[in-house]
Amino acid sequence: MTSDAQPATPAPAEKAPQEDPDRARSAAEEEEQTPSWAKEISEAIGVRLLSPLAELGMLSRMAWETLFWAVRPPYRLRLLIGSMEFIGVGSIFIVGLTGFFMGAVLGLQLVDGFRQFGAESQTGAVVGMAMSREIGPVFTALMVSSRAGSAITTELGSMRVSDQINALITMAVNPVQYLVVPRVLAGLLTVPLLTMLFNVVGMFGAYVVATGLLGIDPGVFLGRMQWLVDWKDVAQGLVKACIFGVVVTLIACRQGFFASGGAAGVGQATNRSVVHNAIAILALDYLITAIILGQGI
Repeated sequence: MTSDAQPATPAPAEKAPQEDPDRARSAAEEEEQTPSWAKEISEAIGVRLLSPLAELGMLSRMAWETLFWAVRPPYRLRLLIGSMEFIGVGSIFIVGLTGFFMGAVLGLQLVDGFRQFGAESQTGAVVGMAMSREIGPVFTALMVSSRAGSAITTELGSMRVSDQINALITMAVNPVQYLVVPRVLAGLLTVPLLTMLFNVVGMFGAYVVATGLLGIDPGVFLGRMQWLVDWKDVAQGLVKACIFGVVVTLIACRQGFFASGGAAGVGQATNRSVVHNAIAILALDYLITAIILGQGI
C-alpha cells in the first residue's frame, strides 16, 4: 500500500531587521570624523620623520649620477672653467674679508685671555692651529654656500620652472652632466684654494692686531706658530675643505634641480639650500674631526 508523499517545503527565511538609516549614517560619520584628525597628525609626524631620509636619498642618488657622468665623455672643460671662475674667483673678496676680521678678532680675544696667566706668547700658535684645522674650512664653506651656493640654486631652479632642463633632455643632453658635474668639480677644486687664502689672510689679521696693537713681539708670534703648527694641521683643514666643496655644490644643485612652484618655489629652494648647507657643514665638521682624531664617535 502506497501513499502519496508530499514534498517538503522550505521554511521561510527570516527577514533581517532593518536598521535605522539615520542611526547608521550618524555612526558612519562618527567613525569618519574620529580618525580624521588622528590621521592628519600621524601623517604630519611621518612626514617630519621621513623627510630627512628622503632628502639623504635624493642627495645620494644625485651624487651617484654626478660621479657616473663625471667620468664619461664629452668633457666640457669650458663649463668647468666658467664654474671655477664663478665659485672660486667670485668668492675671493668675501672670503678674504671674512678671514681678515676673523683672524683679527681671534688674535684680540686670545691675547686678552692669555695675558691673565702670562701665556700671550702662544697666541700665534693657537691662531694658526685654529685657522688651519677648523675656522678656515668651516667659514670658507659657509661663505661659498651663502654666495655661490644660493646663486647656483636660483639659477638651476629658474631653469627648472621655465622648462629649460626639459629642453636639454629633448636635445639628448644629460642635464646632470651638463649642469651639475661642472659645478661640483669646481667646488672640489676651488674651496680648498679659498681655504688656504682664508688661512693666510686670517693669520695676517691676527698678526697685525697682536703685534701692532697689543704689543706682542713679532718674532715670538711667528716662531711659536712655526713651532706648533704642523703640516698635519693644514692637511686636516684641506681634507675638510674638499668634502665641504663637494657637499655645498651638491646640495645647491639638488635644491635647484628639483625646484617647483614657480618663482615662489625657487625662493624656497634657495632658502633650503643655505639652511641645509649650514647644517651639513657643521655636522660633517664634527664627524670628520672625530674620524681623523680617532675619538668622539
